[in-house]
Amino acid sequence: MSYDKNNIFAKILRGEAKAEVVYENKDVLCFKDILPKAKIHVLIIPKREYLDIYDFSKNATDIEKQNIFEAFESIISFYKIQKSGCRIITNHGVDGRQEVPHLHFHLMAGGDTGSMTKNS
Repeated sequence: MSYDKNNIFAKILRGEAKAEVVYENKDVLCFKDILPKAKIHVLIIPKREYLDIYDFSKNATDIEKQNIFEAFESIISFYKIQKSGCRIITNHGVDGRQEVPHLHFHLMAGGDTGSMTKNS
């Protein structure tokens, strides 16, 4: 899989597609998922073109990595889920069922998010 500059997240970042933004910093954009799988379902994406978590881990700056974690903290605080918790997940590659070729994290909360995998 290679980076597709016309993926939906790239379009959101360029302002060509709409998103309900809940948090933003200089390196990260966070917005509500349009097909939520939980009461709270936020997508967290870097603003630069990173294909997946491996690409980001290898090539992102320390500041970009710090700002992703700042976004997690801010979203958790915004929704007041520090105690009740959440699930943060990212998919990588074909076996991980990554559908959009832009690194993104799903933060899901607001109730029991179910088993980690279908076999659990």
